Amino acid sequence: MLTAVLTPFDEGGAVDYGVFWKLIRHLADNGCDGVVVTGTTGESPTLSKPEKIALYKAAVEAAGDRIKVIAGTGTYNTAESIALSEQAAAVGVHGIMAVTPYYSKPPQQGLIKHFSAIADATELPLMLYNIPGRTSRLIEVETLVELAGHERIVAVKDAVGDHDFTSRAIADLPEGFAVYSGDDARTKDIVYAGGVGVVSVAAHFVGNQIQKLIAAVLAEDHDEANRIHDALSPLFGALFVEPSPMPLKAGMTALWESVGQPRLPLVPASDETLEKVKAAYEAAQAV
Repeated sequence: MLTAVLTPFDEGGAVDYGVFWKLIRHLADNGCDGVVVTGTTGESPTLSKPEKIALYKAAVEAAGDRIKVIAGTGTYNTAESIALSEQAAAVGVHGIMAVTPYYSKPPQQGLIKHFSAIADATELPLMLYNIPGRTSRLIEVETLVELAGHERIVAVKDAVGDHDFTSRAIADLPEGFAVYSGDDARTKDIVYAGGVGVVSVAAHFVGNQIQKLIAAVLAEDHDEANRIHDALSPLFGALFVEPSPMPLKAGMTALWESVGQPRLPLVPASDETLEKVKAAYEAAQAV
């Protein structure tokens, strides 16, 4: 159960490393096995390279030996992704995540060369991030299988939103290659299909409950898995009624501690969205 951790900002819009430190500790105390830093939920497109490196360092220090830290170092620029991965490795992260290059729409052969070059740059394990809804490019099953032949490409975060695709990928990928759900709402189905867990947004609020969900699926306790999934589903939905992490940041400020507003071009979530998050959070406490 990995958490795609948000990036807190102070009232002036600067990264709030003190709150970030506390957030990493909070997640470690509440069911999290690891964090993904500077992913989509962390507003990576708005962060400078020095801010990203400082966040990796802070996460490693706050996590200690309790949870793993995965650095989201992928961009649409291969050379930049390599450099960021090398710097992340130097501050002690445990792994890296590389998103499909966005905007430029590279062909599948370009994806293979891009991800392989990043994997070659460090000794760290690499997780691919397959999210065509944001990148306009799908990592095809055949491409995943070829990339899985690289000794350091060991996992994929699947946010494709197509159960048939995910099932085919799990069936074709080599044993030991880890498939994580990239969507809280699909965690149950992906783990049932042979996935290993989730890179979660909702875990900011309900990490322990998501651990219970995964455990129920692995134990083949279908009734319990369905009960937990149904109880958490309103929260899974509420966190995406507006672009993420807008609802997440509003909810965390209201229910945990101030994490600031998103950076432009994102804006604060509406009051209506916040009320949906709060109501869904209360309902999830029954798990």
